[in-house]
Amino acid sequence: MDETLLAAYRATTYRVRLARGGWAAIRIDAPLPPALLALVGTGCWGVLTAWNPHSEPRSRVDNRDAQHRLLGELKTCCEAIVAAEGVGSSWREASLFTIGPDTATMDTYARRYRQNAYVHGKAAGPAMLRIL
Repeated sequence: MDETLLAAYRATTYRVRLARGGWAAIRIDAPLPPALLALVGTGCWGVLTAWNPHSEPRSRVDNRDAQHRLLGELKTCCEAIVAAEGVGSSWREASLFTIGPDTATMDTYARRYRQNAYVHGKAAGPAMLRIL
């Protein structure tokens, strides 16, 4: 993977919408924020998007359609799904915070939606960048 792209992924803030308003921020190599740990418990979690496959810009309509399809598919394997977004220095992408699926399952969806990487972890462990 291109070093510039890898640095952008690592610098991104992955924000998850909280039920009572506001956001919780996930950062690579940092533990899951307490508000999200309360949702996850001891389980697996991930942050995945269908936007901009292989980090190549797509139209808003194409991105929304793909995200909607991904959401529908994730509903079959997740305990919970929460709205999220990846926020970079000059961009943002709608994402989904998932609770339940293991890495193998997340890999399947990430590959299906042609993503280069996604963020995942287990319980209070650090957020990790999984490069495919």
